[in-house]
Amino acid sequence: MTRAVFLDRDGVLNKAYVRDGKPYSPDTVEEMIIAPDAAGALGRLRQHGFRLIVATNQPDIARGRLTREQVDAMNGYLRRKLPLDGIEMCTHDDADRCNCRKPKPGLLLQAAAREGIALSQSFMVGDRYRDIEAGHSAGCRTILVGDGYGETFKAQPDVTVSTLTEAADWILRQPATRD
Repeated sequence: MTRAVFLDRDGVLNKAYVRDGKPYSPDTVEEMIIAPDAAGALGRLRQHGFRLIVATNQPDIARGRLTREQVDAMNGYLRRKLPLDGIEMCTHDDADRCNCRKPKPGLLLQAAAREGIALSQSFMVGDRYRDIEAGHSAGCRTILVGDGYGETFKAQPDVTVSTLTEAADWILRQPATRD
């Protein structure tokens, strides 16, 4: 079985735009500011055999704010700039009640089934409660990057860090299986 690191997109790999205390995704490729340590941190994880898969909610498609083509262009930009193996994306809004929208674990479960990923040996890195809950529900260890925007967490992260580099450092210190 393969080990993976699932990564949220906005707020982890690239800058989230915070308005009134709530994070938002960029609207264009030009607005995408990739975290300065992302390429190095992901490269180290890749060298240690991890698959690197983005798991991202993009409800602005369902809301009509962005088109699928605009979001695909931003995802393509990330794939060209970072050593990513795949991008799992939910285009729904909460009202759709789909299984792929985080905090539900559907994106992680889909990737795991398709790619033979051992979820119990994998990690979810995110900046919001949705990411941490999805990771826990899928059976992954979880890493919160940042302060969580003051959101309430039902499931607590295994560790909280300030940067993607710190997340990679922590992941690389963990045993392959939980004790």
